Amino acid sequence: MKHLQGSLAMAFALASLFAGRPAHACTNILVTKGATKDGSTMISYAADSHDLYGELYLKAGGRHQPGEMRDIIEWDTGKFLGRIKEAPETYWRVGNMNENQVSVGETTFGGRKELNSDPSGFIDYGSLMYIALERAKTAREAIQVMADLATEFGYASEGENFSIGDPNEVWMMEMIGKGKGQKGAIWAAVRIPDGYISAHANQCRIGTLVFNDPKNWLFCKDVITFAREKGWFKGEDKDFNFSEAYAPTNFGAQRFCEARVWRVFDRVAPSLKIPIDYAKGVYGAPTLPMWVKPDQQVTARDVIDLMRDHFENTPLDLHGGIGAGPFDCPYRWRPMQWKIDGQEYVFERAVSTQQTGFSFIAQARSWYPNPIGGIQWFGVDDTYSTVYIPIYCGIKDVPKPYAVGAANFDAFSWEGAHWVFNFVANWTYTRYSDMIVDVQTVQHELEGQFFAETPEIDKAALKLYDQSPVLAKDYLTQYSVKQGEMVVARWKKLGEFLLWKYMDGNVRKEDRTVTHPPYRDDWYRAIVKEKGDSIKVIHFPGEEPES
Repeated sequence: MKHLQGSLAMAFALASLFAGRPAHACTNILVTKGATKDGSTMISYAADSHDLYGELYLKAGGRHQPGEMRDIIEWDTGKFLGRIKEAPETYWRVGNMNENQVSVGETTFGGRKELNSDPSGFIDYGSLMYIALERAKTAREAIQVMADLATEFGYASEGENFSIGDPNEVWMMEMIGKGKGQKGAIWAAVRIPDGYISAHANQCRIGTLVFNDPKNWLFCKDVITFAREKGWFKGEDKDFNFSEAYAPTNFGAQRFCEARVWRVFDRVAPSLKIPIDYAKGVYGAPTLPMWVKPDQQVTARDVIDLMRDHFENTPLDLHGGIGAGPFDCPYRWRPMQWKIDGQEYVFERAVSTQQTGFSFIAQARSWYPNPIGGIQWFGVDDTYSTVYIPIYCGIKDVPKPYAVGAANFDAFSWEGAHWVFNFVANWTYTRYSDMIVDVQTVQHELEGQFFAETPEIDKAALKLYDQSPVLAKDYLTQYSVKQGEMVVARWKKLGEFLLWKYMDGNVRKEDRTVTHPPYRDDWYRAIVKEKGDSIKVIHFPGEEPES
């Protein structure tokens, strides 16, 4: 995701490091059936942007008349790009999952500047994702829809890496434009092997292509010839590497992007002991594998936990030190690259970040009918402090606080889940180590409730489905809407409680006693190092020092 409407100062500060990559960034995790404990597939997506309002999109499906047209509106800017013919039939979609349990996520990798500086087309990456959801019954069909649209109408965005899943398969697809005056796109897609987990985070990840294996590999017919024409590849076809040709890596790509992939792999497969050098941006370090086999099969709650990572207990850990402030806040305000006394430095970019608009874990379960099988665990704002609510893919309405138009970025509003969660998170950042404990208490209570009752909700919905699919959809709609509205109301109360408990730097106990916990010792030492004798207490003659 791009949403490049931030300050010019930030853009210039990051330009040299990202070499064309957007200043805002996302993270996806891809999990196959054999890698999960229950046999579901999952893709996760954190839509990270400083100017994305977190909300739950909903579009009805239906049949369309011949000649009916569909507007193409650029997702990042809201700009009208053109019109295409509507499909004879489209499917319902809620968020980034459709009624067939097909889900799509993305991260922007940018790629070679000459291919995205003046794209000759009018289908942007956001439109590709949502049109694919409207037209596809499977992940493979979604890939074909996206490829066909980009070929016919031209691709209008920078290089993108897409995650595409259905109840049986999980795919990674990468696409980049052909540059000024050339309509179409260069793309490749690979099916993640069953039993494995993959991830991408704003850097092109598809490496050496495998030919004559259409079951697992798909790509445009000129994927190699185009690179040869541009002078980016001169070897034998069997050695062609997609990422090396179209998005060569650099320090920023490794440190800010691939570091997140390394962290996912290191957590799910610690036995591999994947070196951290590549993630740290060491030149010439071995690249990361495209996927790993987890040491243990994972659950949806495990994937949620991966989405909440801050590099804990690694050399890149964002906790502790002067940068975390006196209360161990694991976030750093932008820009991520900065210069002081002539030397450039960086802040780490973790999976969990403060500027997330929305995130989800799309779980597809093949053993249930589609309306029941697909659950999108959906949250707004910071993944670490959000609450993931269960949004079934067969629902016909969404919780009002999460609905498009409930509120927006123009002004704060208690009506929008986005603002409610941002209020709590931003207040929490001020005394993080203390407040996050209170936040997680309520978070775990709510999410624990959802995961505990999901089997019963599934069972009840399945019983209704046997009578009538419409009854099951109505039941799941009522359930998802109720839970979303309940969570936002509970989060408002949490915000009120946090203000009461931590007002003016105090910490209030349940008996209303006001306490004043001190800063960490290392923070006091940093203050003393800066101020020295100027803040030292001087005891007058005959005065006894305080113990």
